[in-house]
Amino acid sequence: MNETTARRRGRPPRTESADTRDRILTAARGEFSERGYDKTSVRGIAKAAGVDSALVHHYFGTKEQVFEAAVEVAFAPALNAPNAVAEGSLDGVGERLTRFIFGIWENPTTRAPLLAIVRSAVNNETAAAVFRRLIAAQLMRRIAAQLDLPDAELRSELAAAQLVGTAIMRYVIRLEPVASADPEEIIARLAPVVQNHLTGA
Repeated sequence: MNETTARRRGRPPRTESADTRDRILTAARGEFSERGYDKTSVRGIAKAAGVDSALVHHYFGTKEQVFEAAVEVAFAPALNAPNAVAEGSLDGVGERLTRFIFGIWENPTTRAPLLAIVRSAVNNETAAAVFRRLIAAQLMRRIAAQLDLPDAELRSELAAAQLVGTAIMRYVIRLEPVASADPEEIIARLAPVVQNHLTGA
């Protein structure tokens, strides 16, 4: 058995691992976006990535774990939101957070994977559980920790509900006139409400 044959039967070389993982995650986001969680399969993700389905299981495990990994990568820009909250005084936190979140949604590069995540979470409980876990553990609790106020977790979750709800109406359901309103107008109207959730009496 030569070295190439042995390599094919074993694990991929380390130099290929990062590229393969990225390819699988990119394919997974595309499949979840196009088909939704229920109709997406590990085999379909593997085919789209140009790899064997055993490699998908090797790197990520189950479909739920693939989804969670794809969500985490796609959601990574939003995880910087606690840093946006921490910059400056609490007086302007509502506008900073609102502007940051809608900046992510308005960017076509980050919007597409977010749409895949939200659509899957709305239609499937397993996907919703993954989304909730990510939101709660990695985003909202971190924002709450920055506030250092009574009921900080409730405050941060209400702020998130305001922002996520508006994003769903604008980018997923595309309800008019919210869908075509100027982003600056949306930010101007939402920021005081988010501010009140986070720091109001």
